[in-house]
Amino acid sequence: MSDPHNPDTNASDANGSPANVPPRPPLPSATPAPSSPPAPHPGSTQPYGFGWAGGAPTHATTPIAEPAPEPVEARTDEAKVGTGKIVAVLVAAAIVGSVSGIGGAFIGSSMTDGPAATVVQSTPTQVTVNDPESVNQTTGIAAKTLPSVVTISATSSDGGGTGSGVILSEDGYVVTNTHVVTLDGATSEPALRVTTSDGRVYDAEIVGTDPMYDLAVIKLTDAEGLSPIEFADSGALNVGDSTVAVGAPLGLSNTVTTGIVSALNRSIQIASAAVPDTGEQDQDSGQDSPFQFDFGQGREQGRSTGTISIAVIQTDAAINPGNSGGALVDDTGKLIGVNVAIATAGGTSSGEAGSIGVGFSIPSNVVERVAGELIDNGEATHGLLGAMVGNAADAEDSTMAGALISEVTPGGAAAEAGLAAGDIVTEFDGVPIRDATDLTAQVRALAAGSDATVVYSRDGQTRTADVTLGELTD
Repeated sequence: MSDPHNPDTNASDANGSPANVPPRPPLPSATPAPSSPPAPHPGSTQPYGFGWAGGAPTHATTPIAEPAPEPVEARTDEAKVGTGKIVAVLVAAAIVGSVSGIGGAFIGSSMTDGPAATVVQSTPTQVTVNDPESVNQTTGIAAKTLPSVVTISATSSDGGGTGSGVILSEDGYVVTNTHVVTLDGATSEPALRVTTSDGRVYDAEIVGTDPMYDLAVIKLTDAEGLSPIEFADSGALNVGDSTVAVGAPLGLSNTVTTGIVSALNRSIQIASAAVPDTGEQDQDSGQDSPFQFDFGQGREQGRSTGTISIAVIQTDAAINPGNSGGALVDDTGKLIGVNVAIATAGGTSSGEAGSIGVGFSIPSNVVERVAGELIDNGEATHGLLGAMVGNAADAEDSTMAGALISEVTPGGAAAEAGLAAGDIVTEFDGVPIRDATDLTAQVRALAAGSDATVVYSRDGQTRTADVTLGELTD
């Protein structure tokens, strides 16, 4: 059982290490994939509007064949597509890099005399532009990012649900959330079907899951030519930076929402049924927490067996059930986080959950590390401080916030660094620490064996210590 206030608490992965895992591909690369005809998305009973059989219909605009386009630099403001100028659309593409940076964008439309919707086709997805003269930055970001985001359908004998995922490699490695592919711990062997932004459908298998940071990697069967996401450095973000969330809320694939980075280094505690039950009594089930996984269509939160503490990016970009595992990108279309949870104003069931402007994403630097370990080894490691901690502000006669150490494990990382009971940790690895959840989340974000600097208070004096973390084990 995982106690989020105790960095000594151990937890194991929900799945064992897979045999014969292919070599890990380079995660940050991004290569465009060829376009394929759209196919209907497998769905279930919809919670909105008409109950379409087989799920909500997917609209796709097919561009009419045109002569090979002239070089971009030779086009002028007089060039027309339908009744709209293509130059404005090309500018939208250039906002997120270059035209080739969104997969060799080209323009297609209905060749009629009346007003026509223009389609920016960024292989292998399509972004409809009705007024090409007033496209904005988000249009370009969507054109770049959508090919790298997929919709995931997970089913088992206990039911099913939907979520999102982010493509890591051309041959089909995809990162998502553990609670998406395990149906919040209900199964370790789900039937997975993955739909790309252009409608291609693949079977998939789990490569590895990491319940402690709610990340998982799956592998699409016989996939090739997919469009990997590009990673940004989440450690370089500022509060106020632009964000775009891409995923499939309520099963609505290819949905794009915008916002800003509302807060950084936020730590949240979430009840999770995917955390293995050790048989010990859970001291804090997290049921009263206002945070929960944004469960997808057709799935509600399972019976929690423990809690996890994770460090997240807070954003006001609308994140709803089904966005789990999808991308949070910056204003260049690069990945800064994987969407994981939302705050709720009341109630804890997914039927009552929805965006209130407080969503959370796992930082891309953590995603890249954990996903890489899952691909290489089938499991990920997490740091262990070797200390029992609580909230310093809750202590009698407390005069400061932080993580109060109540006990250190002999021979553990904290003891080796000279930390002792009564010390109050106020900073870890450069991140301010305000309570025990902060410290646990930051320790878990690092790999086993990582080095970090701890700032702490002892007898009213501020001190520092260098610590080499142990490894969280079963």
